[in-house]
Amino acid sequence: MGFIIAGAIIVVIGLFWIMNYNGLIKLRGWKEEAWSQIDVQLKRRYDLIPNLVDTAKTYMKHEKETLAEIVKMRNQIVSPDLSREEQVQADNELSGTLRQFFSLTEAYPDLKANETFSKVHEDLVATENKVAYSKQLYNKTVMQYNNKVESFPSNLIASVHNFRKHGYLEASNEERQAVRVDFD
Repeated sequence: MGFIIAGAIIVVIGLFWIMNYNGLIKLRGWKEEAWSQIDVQLKRRYDLIPNLVDTAKTYMKHEKETLAEIVKMRNQIVSPDLSREEQVQADNELSGTLRQFFSLTEAYPDLKANETFSKVHEDLVATENKVAYSKQLYNKTVMQYNNKVESFPSNLIASVHNFRKHGYLEASNEERQAVRVDFD
């Protein structure tokens, strides 16, 4: 009779362990999937930027530095040597430069009236919104994952199997500041 009770306890502990381990695996997979959604949207933005810059070049002859900076940052984001943190930092810098660029376009009515520019601008704004949403989803998923990693009793399983907390994506200092436009 004692063996049956001991066996039942071992089975219950084993099932408990398996369920918590699988829960951690599932959340880690969701976290990775959420990151890949960010990556997809960054790639979409990467593909849209040359069209926007090419259209703007003909109208914005005095803004060559801003356009060159956008292209430089665009190319930097897809560098295979960048870590996720460096990719996020480069993305934050590009977002700030794009906001400044869009503010500058206000001074060019012909550019704003250009159909190609308007279409690419709309697509880029929609993509920026998708990037923001993807970052929110990533942070939510990381929060759920981190809660599971830190909560008892799953924290015991997490420590044994080397599950570690992950950091959140945060707005950069540039993104927290208002865009300043100076036409002088």
